[in-house]
Amino acid sequence: MNRTPISLPLSCIPEEFHSLLHDAKVFDSSCSRQAKVYFVDRDDGYYLKSSPAGTLKTEAEMTRFFHKKSLGAQVLSYINALDRDWLLTRRVPGEDCTLHKYLDDPQRLSVTLAVHLRKLHEISFSGCPVADRMVSYRETVERNYRHGMYDHSLFPDNWGFTSAEEAIAQARICMPDFQSSVLIHGDYCLPNIMLNDWQFSGFIDVGNGGVGDRHIDLFWGIWSLAFNLKTTAYTERFLSAYGSDLIEREMLRGVAACEVFG
Repeated sequence: MNRTPISLPLSCIPEEFHSLLHDAKVFDSSCSRQAKVYFVDRDDGYYLKSSPAGTLKTEAEMTRFFHKKSLGAQVLSYINALDRDWLLTRRVPGEDCTLHKYLDDPQRLSVTLAVHLRKLHEISFSGCPVADRMVSYRETVERNYRHGMYDHSLFPDNWGFTSAEEAIAQARICMPDFQSSVLIHGDYCLPNIMLNDWQFSGFIDVGNGGVGDRHIDLFWGIWSLAFNLKTTAYTERFLSAYGSDLIEREMLRGVAACEVFG
Protein backbone atom coordinates (compact mmCIF):
# COMPACT_ATOMS: atom_id res chain seq x y z
CA MET A 1 0.00 0.00 0.00
CA ASN A 2 1.46 3.35 -1.02
CA ARG A 3 2.27 5.80 1.76
CA THR A 4 3.55 9.26 0.86
CA PRO A 5 4.49 11.54 3.79
CA ILE A 6 2.41 14.73 3.79
CA SER A 7 1.63 17.73 5.96
CA LEU A 8 -2.12 17.75 6.54
CA PRO A 9 -3.59 21.12 7.65
CA LEU A 10 -6.00 20.60 10.53
CA SER A 11 -8.15 23.41 9.17
CA CYS A 12 -9.54 21.10 6.48
CA ILE A 13 -10.24 18.23 8.90
CA PRO A 14 -13.27 17.91 11.23
CA GLU A 15 -12.41 18.98 14.77
CA GLU A 16 -13.25 15.53 16.08
CA PHE A 17 -10.01 14.22 14.55
CA HIS A 18 -7.66 17.02 15.59
CA SER A 19 -6.38 15.33 18.75
CA LEU A 20 -5.61 12.14 16.82
CA LEU A 21 -3.72 13.99 14.09
CA HIS A 22 -1.86 16.42 16.37
CA ASP A 23 1.90 15.72 16.16
CA ALA A 24 1.25 12.43 14.34
CA LYS A 25 3.00 11.39 11.16
CA VAL A 26 0.46 11.35 8.31
CA PHE A 27 0.80 9.65 4.93
CA ASP A 28 -1.30 9.87 1.77
CA SER A 29 -2.48 6.37 0.81
CA SER A 30 -5.06 7.42 -1.78
CA CYS A 31 -5.56 5.30 -4.89
CA SER A 32 -8.56 6.98 -6.52
CA ARG A 33 -9.56 10.46 -7.68
CA GLN A 34 -12.76 10.57 -5.68
CA ALA A 35 -11.54 9.52 -2.24
CA LYS A 36 -8.61 10.69 -0.13
CA VAL A 37 -7.13 8.16 2.28
CA TYR A 38 -4.70 9.14 5.02
CA PHE A 39 -2.67 6.75 7.15
CA VAL A 40 -2.13 8.12 10.65
CA ASP A 41 0.99 6.62 12.21
CA ARG A 42 -0.04 6.57 15.85
CA ASP A 43 -0.56 3.64 18.21
CA ASP A 44 -1.17 0.65 15.92
CA GLY A 45 -2.23 2.89 13.05
CA TYR A 46 -5.43 4.45 11.74
CA TYR A 47 -6.92 5.21 8.33
CA LEU A 48 -8.91 8.38 7.75
CA LYS A 49 -10.90 8.39 4.51
CA SER A 50 -12.66 11.38 2.96
CA SER A 51 -15.02 11.43 -0.01
CA PRO A 52 -17.93 13.54 -1.34
CA ALA A 53 -20.92 13.82 0.99
CA GLY A 54 -22.98 10.65 1.27
CA THR A 55 -20.53 8.39 -0.53
CA LEU A 56 -19.08 6.66 2.54
CA LYS A 57 -22.32 5.83 4.37
CA THR A 58 -22.64 2.34 2.93
CA GLU A 59 -18.93 1.67 3.36
CA ALA A 60 -19.18 2.60 7.04
CA GLU A 61 -22.15 0.26 7.49
CA MET A 62 -20.51 -2.62 5.62
CA THR A 63 -17.19 -2.13 7.44
CA ARG A 64 -19.00 -2.38 10.76
CA PHE A 65 -20.72 -5.55 9.57
CA PHE A 66 -17.45 -7.11 8.38
CA HIS A 67 -15.76 -6.20 11.68
CA LYS A 68 -18.63 -7.83 13.59
CA LYS A 69 -17.84 -11.00 11.63
CA SER A 70 -14.10 -10.63 12.46
CA LEU A 71 -13.43 -9.92 8.79
CA GLY A 72 -12.31 -6.30 8.73
CA ALA A 73 -11.40 -3.02 10.32
CA GLN A 74 -13.03 -1.44 13.35
CA VAL A 75 -14.96 1.74 12.57
CA LEU A 76 -14.17 4.46 15.11
CA SER A 77 -16.12 7.31 13.55
CA TYR A 78 -18.26 8.19 10.55
CA ILE A 79 -19.14 11.84 9.89
CA ASN A 80 -21.52 13.03 7.19
CA ALA A 81 -20.58 16.70 6.80
CA LEU A 82 -22.09 19.23 4.39
CA ASP A 83 -19.60 18.64 1.59
CA ARG A 84 -17.56 15.59 2.65
CA ASP A 85 -17.92 12.24 4.36
CA TRP A 86 -15.24 11.14 6.82
CA LEU A 87 -14.54 7.58 7.95
CA LEU A 88 -11.99 6.68 10.61
CA THR A 89 -10.95 3.05 11.08
CA ARG A 90 -8.25 1.17 12.91
CA ARG A 91 -5.48 -0.30 10.77
CA VAL A 92 -5.87 -3.99 9.94
CA PRO A 93 -2.60 -5.76 10.86
CA GLY A 94 -0.25 -6.88 8.10
CA GLU A 95 0.07 -5.76 4.49
CA ASP A 96 -2.10 -6.14 1.43
CA CYS A 97 -1.51 -8.82 -1.18
CA THR A 98 0.46 -6.56 -3.53
CA LEU A 99 3.46 -6.93 -1.20
CA HIS A 100 6.41 -8.45 -3.10
CA LYS A 101 6.57 -11.27 -0.57
CA TYR A 102 3.17 -12.46 -1.73
CA LEU A 103 3.53 -11.66 -5.44
CA ASP A 104 6.80 -13.62 -5.50
CA ASP A 105 4.90 -16.81 -4.63
CA PRO A 106 1.96 -16.65 -7.07
CA GLN A 107 0.94 -20.28 -6.69
CA ARG A 108 0.49 -19.93 -2.93
CA LEU A 109 -1.08 -16.50 -3.35
CA SER A 110 -3.72 -17.68 -5.82
CA VAL A 111 -4.74 -20.55 -3.52
CA THR A 112 -4.76 -18.28 -0.46
CA LEU A 113 -7.07 -15.80 -2.19
CA ALA A 114 -9.40 -18.57 -3.31
CA VAL A 115 -9.59 -20.24 0.09
CA HIS A 116 -10.44 -17.03 1.92
CA LEU A 117 -12.98 -16.04 -0.71
CA ARG A 118 -14.73 -19.39 -0.31
CA LYS A 119 -14.76 -18.87 3.47
CA LEU A 120 -16.28 -15.40 3.01
CA HIS A 121 -19.02 -16.79 0.80
CA GLU A 122 -19.89 -19.43 3.40
CA ILE A 123 -20.39 -16.94 6.26
CA SER A 124 -23.93 -16.09 7.36
CA PHE A 125 -25.10 -12.77 5.94
CA SER A 126 -27.98 -12.40 8.38
CA GLY A 127 -28.33 -8.74 9.34
CA CYS A 128 -26.23 -7.46 6.43
CA PRO A 129 -27.07 -3.78 5.84
CA VAL A 130 -27.05 -4.34 2.05
CA ALA A 131 -29.52 -7.18 1.72
CA ASP A 132 -29.59 -7.31 -2.10
CA ARG A 133 -26.56 -5.81 -3.78
CA MET A 134 -27.70 -7.04 -7.20
CA VAL A 135 -30.53 -4.49 -7.39
CA SER A 136 -28.17 -1.50 -7.43
CA TYR A 137 -25.64 -3.49 -9.48
CA ARG A 138 -28.10 -3.95 -12.36
CA GLU A 139 -29.25 -0.33 -12.11
CA THR A 140 -25.66 0.90 -12.35
CA VAL A 141 -24.98 -1.17 -15.46
CA GLU A 142 -28.04 0.14 -17.29
CA ARG A 143 -27.53 3.75 -16.19
CA ASN A 144 -23.86 3.83 -17.18
CA TYR A 145 -24.63 2.22 -20.53
CA ARG A 146 -27.17 4.97 -21.25
CA HIS A 147 -24.59 7.61 -20.27
CA GLY A 148 -21.97 6.19 -22.60
CA MET A 149 -19.59 4.90 -19.93
CA TYR A 150 -17.70 2.01 -21.52
CA ASP A 151 -14.14 0.94 -20.63
CA HIS A 152 -13.01 -1.66 -23.16
CA SER A 153 -9.47 -1.76 -21.67
CA LEU A 154 -10.52 -3.37 -18.40
CA PHE A 155 -10.66 -7.04 -19.32
CA PRO A 156 -8.30 -9.89 -20.04
CA ASP A 157 -8.32 -10.73 -23.76
CA ASN A 158 -10.52 -13.78 -23.39
CA TRP A 159 -13.34 -11.63 -21.96
CA GLY A 160 -12.94 -8.69 -24.27
CA PHE A 161 -15.90 -7.09 -26.02
CA THR A 162 -15.65 -5.24 -29.30
CA SER A 163 -18.31 -2.65 -28.49
CA ALA A 164 -20.60 -1.33 -25.78
CA GLU A 165 -23.53 -2.90 -27.64
CA GLU A 166 -21.92 -6.34 -27.56
CA ALA A 167 -21.17 -5.97 -23.86
CA ILE A 168 -24.64 -4.79 -22.85
CA ALA A 169 -26.21 -7.61 -24.86
CA GLN A 170 -24.15 -10.16 -22.92
CA ALA A 171 -24.85 -8.38 -19.63
CA ARG A 172 -28.61 -8.46 -20.24
CA ILE A 173 -28.47 -12.19 -20.90
CA CYS A 174 -26.76 -12.90 -17.58
CA MET A 175 -28.13 -10.23 -15.23
CA PRO A 176 -31.52 -11.96 -14.67
CA ASP A 177 -29.61 -15.03 -13.44
CA PHE A 178 -27.49 -13.20 -10.86
CA GLN A 179 -28.40 -14.33 -7.35
CA SER A 180 -28.07 -12.55 -4.04
CA SER A 181 -27.04 -15.72 -2.24
CA VAL A 182 -23.71 -15.04 -0.50
CA LEU A 183 -21.90 -12.27 1.36
CA ILE A 184 -19.61 -10.63 -1.20
CA HIS A 185 -16.76 -8.17 -0.90
CA GLY A 186 -17.70 -6.47 -4.17
CA ASP A 187 -14.14 -5.44 -5.06
CA TYR A 188 -12.13 -8.57 -4.36
CA CYS A 189 -8.72 -7.30 -5.49
CA LEU A 190 -5.26 -7.87 -4.08
CA PRO A 191 -4.96 -4.39 -2.47
CA ASN A 192 -8.15 -5.06 -0.47
CA ILE A 193 -7.06 -8.33 1.16
CA MET A 194 -4.78 -8.08 4.19
CA LEU A 195 -2.36 -10.82 5.23
CA ASN A 196 0.00 -10.95 8.18
CA ASP A 197 2.83 -13.28 7.15
CA TRP A 198 0.36 -15.27 5.01
CA GLN A 199 -2.24 -15.37 7.80
CA PHE A 200 -5.55 -13.68 6.95
CA SER A 201 -6.06 -10.38 8.81
CA GLY A 202 -9.13 -8.89 7.17
CA PHE A 203 -10.72 -7.16 4.20
CA ILE A 204 -10.68 -3.42 3.54
CA ASP A 205 -12.67 -1.15 1.19
CA VAL A 206 -15.91 -3.13 1.47
CA GLY A 207 -18.20 -0.32 0.29
CA ASN A 208 -19.35 -2.40 -2.68
CA GLY A 209 -20.11 -5.40 -0.50
CA GLY A 210 -23.42 -6.91 0.50
CA VAL A 211 -25.50 -9.94 -0.27
CA GLY A 212 -24.86 -10.71 -3.91
CA ASP A 213 -23.63 -13.14 -6.54
CA ARG A 214 -20.39 -15.02 -5.91
CA HIS A 215 -19.27 -14.57 -9.53
CA ILE A 216 -18.63 -10.85 -8.94
CA ASP A 217 -15.92 -11.63 -6.39
CA LEU A 218 -14.59 -14.48 -8.51
CA PHE A 219 -14.28 -12.21 -11.53
CA TRP A 220 -12.39 -9.54 -9.61
CA GLY A 221 -10.12 -12.16 -8.05
CA ILE A 222 -9.22 -13.41 -11.52
CA TRP A 223 -8.80 -9.89 -12.88
CA SER A 224 -6.62 -8.74 -10.00
CA LEU A 225 -4.33 -11.78 -10.13
CA ALA A 226 -3.82 -11.23 -13.86
CA PHE A 227 -3.28 -7.49 -13.43
CA ASN A 228 -0.80 -7.74 -10.58
CA LEU A 229 1.07 -10.84 -11.78
CA LYS A 230 1.06 -9.74 -15.45
CA THR A 231 -0.19 -13.18 -16.51
CA THR A 232 -3.39 -15.22 -16.57
CA ALA A 233 -1.43 -18.39 -15.76
CA TYR A 234 -2.96 -18.66 -12.27
CA THR A 235 -6.61 -18.26 -13.19
CA GLU A 236 -7.41 -21.96 -13.21
CA ARG A 237 -5.50 -22.60 -9.99
CA PHE A 238 -7.56 -19.89 -8.30
CA LEU A 239 -10.88 -21.23 -9.60
CA SER A 240 -9.99 -24.82 -8.75
CA ALA A 241 -8.97 -23.91 -5.20
CA TYR A 242 -12.26 -22.04 -4.75
CA GLY A 243 -14.33 -24.95 -6.03
CA SER A 244 -15.09 -25.40 -9.70
CA ASP A 245 -18.43 -27.07 -8.88
CA LEU A 246 -19.79 -23.70 -7.72
CA ILE A 247 -18.65 -21.71 -10.74
CA GLU A 248 -20.54 -21.06 -13.97
CA ARG A 249 -18.05 -19.84 -16.58
CA GLU A 250 -20.68 -18.01 -18.60
CA MET A 251 -21.62 -16.03 -15.49
CA LEU A 252 -18.02 -14.86 -15.18
CA ARG A 253 -18.23 -13.50 -18.70
CA GLY A 254 -21.53 -11.91 -17.76
CA VAL A 255 -19.87 -10.09 -14.86
CA ALA A 256 -17.14 -8.92 -17.22
CA ALA A 257 -19.83 -7.54 -19.52
CA CYS A 258 -21.37 -5.65 -16.61
CA GLU A 259 -18.14 -4.32 -15.18
CA VAL A 260 -17.14 -2.71 -18.47
CA PHE A 261 -19.79 -0.12 -17.57
CA GLY A 262 -18.25 0.65 -14.18
